Amino acid sequence: MASRMTVKGQVTIPKHVRDALKLAPGDGVEFQVSPAGEVVVLKVGRRLPRRPDRFDLARGTAQIRWRTDELMALLRGDD
Repeated sequence: MASRMTVKGQVTIPKHVRDALKLAPGDGVEFQVSPAGEVVVLKVGRRLPRRPDRFDLARGTAQIRWRTDELMALLRGDD
């Protein structure tokens, strides 16, 4: 089965290969090139850590504890 590479160098691993390797989202894969020039895809024995996104980095940084009704009153300008 052929697959097309994106400009970022990404390819989709075909479903029958993912099933054969029992790959799940978040699993790591390793690519090796054999002496014959064939590419071998191996499942890494552990899950690779997910990189934190901008929301993960901001989570838990607020120091002010607002109640919802107090915050809404402040935002609406209720006196």
